Amino acid sequence: MTFIGRGALIGAALVGWVGAGQVGAAQAQDFPTHPLTIVVPFTSGGTTEIMARLIGKGLEDKIGKPVVVENKPGAGTVIGSNFVAKSEPDGYTMLMATSTPMAINVTVHKALPYNPATDLVPLAMVALSPFVLVVNNDLPVKSVKELIAYAKANPGKLTFGSGGPGAPHHLFAELFDSMAGIKMTHVPYKGSLPALNDVLAGHIQLMFVDVPPVAGMIAAGKVRALGVTPKKRLAALPNIPTIDEAGVPGYDAAAWFMVAGPAKTPKPIVERLHKALKEVLAAPAMREQIKKFSLVPMDTPSVADMQTFVKSEIDRWGKVVRAAGIAGTQ
Repeated sequence: MTFIGRGALIGAALVGWVGAGQVGAAQAQDFPTHPLTIVVPFTSGGTTEIMARLIGKGLEDKIGKPVVVENKPGAGTVIGSNFVAKSEPDGYTMLMATSTPMAINVTVHKALPYNPATDLVPLAMVALSPFVLVVNNDLPVKSVKELIAYAKANPGKLTFGSGGPGAPHHLFAELFDSMAGIKMTHVPYKGSLPALNDVLAGHIQLMFVDVPPVAGMIAAGKVRALGVTPKKRLAALPNIPTIDEAGVPGYDAAAWFMVAGPAKTPKPIVERLHKALKEVLAAPAMREQIKKFSLVPMDTPSVADMQTFVKSEIDRWGKVVRAAGIAGTQ
């Protein structure tokens, strides 16, 4: 048997580390040499795809190579997200992610085939997607406090809709329940628009919904808006109070968008993409485009800070998922 000295092992490890660093630096120097792909883990036509196309166009102008947007829906965002997590870590495949694949799915799914905290690396924060609490006009409440009082006086009577178990519409309502000390009945739908239509028709009483599909209904008086989910009022709905100020102190919730790539992507390429995406998203024209979709532009911090943020969101929404009794149900 041949024994290798500890010094030789350390030396070999250092050579390997330096060699890997040199390869990564060389790749980054040439990067990119061909088109990039942004994977959207949803069906076509939604806000996530729109954001991906906006970012893709900006990135094309910044790096001088085409950026292709590809939809890979299925299994509640798992198919597209897992595809990116397991892709070649060379910077050419990215994920247009939301809080669902990056945080919520970790606890909702019994056996998620990827770990967003370790298999994906955040490249840029994009925007917050605020939600608004709306009720059917026939429900005799005109404020968050009145809704809570009604729920306590009529236990089990209120029903709320969502786009499916574990969707933000569902979890934002569960968070509201737990913080307000009430219990409403969840009615899941195959998408948020059918749920919203049933609020309008009075088949269910309320739901938490993202702003774009409901803004016109609110303006036309077809549904009543009681509060918005972030801690800051929305420019798109300036007269609607936050739920925090309207009766549930500390309530703060919003979905969010992030660009991510495979975790083993060489650090120089990660830094190159991070810098380019940060510049694209900081451009005034891009921020204005984002606001047109009733989203709130976000600043992009360091990669390390984004990794910390993802871990904190996994923990935060994991608690809500477990309290709702839907952990490991998918």
